[in-house]
Amino acid sequence: MNGQPQQSVEYVSNYDPYVYQTLTLIIGKEIVVQLSNNGVVKGVLTQVLPDHIVVETNKTPFFVRTQQIIWVSPATY
Repeated sequence: MNGQPQQSVEYVSNYDPYVYQTLTLIIGKEIVVQLSNNGVVKGVLTQVLPDHIVVETNKTPFFVRTQQIIWVSPATY
């Protein structure tokens, strides 16, 4: 437009296929997730997508960006 070249926008996201594949194997299981801000999310892993996971705690879904995950462990209550 206006004789100026258009700028393109590129979305870049880190995708780790090994983490994605491993997490898909534990859908429906109770897990604990350590986040990069030192937060912890505990609940049932209900969904895994390339850029985030969904952990349900007390019927409330928590959407956690994969890039924020430090570690995931099975919950031992």
